[in-house]
Amino acid sequence: MRLLFIGDVIGRAGRTAISEHVPVLRNKLKLDFVVANGENAAGGFGLTENIAQDFLNAGVDCVTLGNHSFDQREALVFIERAPHVLRPINYPPGTPGRGAWLYETKAGARVLVVSVLGRVFMDAMDDPFAAVERELSACPLGQAADAIIVDLHAEASSEKQALAHFVDGRASVAVGTHTHVPTADWRILPHGTAFQSDAGMTGDYDSVIGMDKDEPIRRFIRKTPGSRFEPADGPATLCGLFVETGPDGLAIRVEPVRVGGLLAQALPQV
Repeated sequence: MRLLFIGDVIGRAGRTAISEHVPVLRNKLKLDFVVANGENAAGGFGLTENIAQDFLNAGVDCVTLGNHSFDQREALVFIERAPHVLRPINYPPGTPGRGAWLYETKAGARVLVVSVLGRVFMDAMDDPFAAVERELSACPLGQAADAIIVDLHAEASSEKQALAHFVDGRASVAVGTHTHVPTADWRILPHGTAFQSDAGMTGDYDSVIGMDKDEPIRRFIRKTPGSRFEPADGPATLCGLFVETGPDGLAIRVEPVRVGGLLAQALPQV
């Protein structure tokens, strides 16, 4: 199978990149399944139902979230009827929505997607390792699922790396999100799981992690509250990770994807 994971989509610029590039990438890379992290898609904070539907219309199969899952209050309601939208699995019991789902591709393949939230330098949540373990044990790769994608939404690279090694050999890909800067460590781990510490953001890189530069700079200098952060609205770079799997569901190829905007472009050849 050919999989694409797209890093955090930031504001209108990121949404435009999704609508412009995902249909082209699906065709050019002959993709079977596409996941995008959309927790910053609505003005930089959260996700709305209409935006989630726009992602689906563009060719995204699943939208994962993170610590901003419920910044848009409507998410508390629509997420219950939206199996294509996943909040982190280790939110406390009773939180609306779901953290994992088994999808079926047009060709009939089964893809499990798991969203999990780290705890280092983040709000305390349930144990991410135990939460992921429950899902992978209930839906093993090569038996109940043909591919498994894990979104590691965390601040610390160490925690993302630890989680990736924890699932190595049991997931097709474990990819980090949240820090909005693409790392250069994409690789296949020893037991066959593709990994990157952070896929980067899909947004305007002439910014401070996707936000208009002036207010973040002012806060660093003045150390006082100010105006609301606003997403930068220049041309966005779509950043993600392309993974090809073998018959056992493990990765046989992994490459970065960068299309549009300011960053050096990267597009796998297929």
